[in-house]
Amino acid sequence: MPIILPGQTPGADIYAITDSDLSLGRSNEEVARALLSAGVTILQYREKHKDKGAKLAECRVLREMTRAAGACFIVNDDVDVALLCEADGVHVGQSDLPARDVRRLVGSGMIIGVSTKNPEQALQAVADGADYIGVGPICATATKPDAGPGVTLSYLDWVVANIQLPFVAIGGIKRTNIGELARHGCKSCALISELVSAPDIAARVAEVRHAMHAGQDGPAR
Repeated sequence: MPIILPGQTPGADIYAITDSDLSLGRSNEEVARALLSAGVTILQYREKHKDKGAKLAECRVLREMTRAAGACFIVNDDVDVALLCEADGVHVGQSDLPARDVRRLVGSGMIIGVSTKNPEQALQAVADGADYIGVGPICATATKPDAGPGVTLSYLDWVVANIQLPFVAIGGIKRTNIGELARHGCKSCALISELVSAPDIAARVAEVRHAMHAGQDGPAR
């Protein structure tokens, strides 16, 4: 399948991330099926509290589902799991392996995303060979307690003006604030609880997408 990067492909406006603790008792497979059926084309597997064996087993199932749907599958943090399940990419944070070292492990064919919260980190990610960057947390979020306070929209504006790589905004993004990010030039947003905690995931995807596209039609404030 072709490489899908945030904001560059239909359906990549929403970058969906799993979290089984927030999924109302549904399995990651159930959640992924709903997201993919709703037209989401980027899915990241993110499970912080499971052992590697359980992660690999789930990732192999989600890899087949995303492959069948023509969607991009990203694994958070675990480079070994990403390689073993033949994911399309891996996403790493500032406390994980640097992108330049991840590239030595995964080769040229795998997407590498890097979380950033300031210009210095963004420029380093570019220098290290990242394929895209995460921008955030935009708002404080309970999904990742150690993420710290939200970054200001001025950092998002800086990324839009200065970084040529694709980027995805992340952190506390809801259907109620995604329009403002779109007005600031954001073309792809990562959502976790807003999607996986929705009783009707397909309807929530439609609501989020509508709010984002409505924001793209208005000027930044």
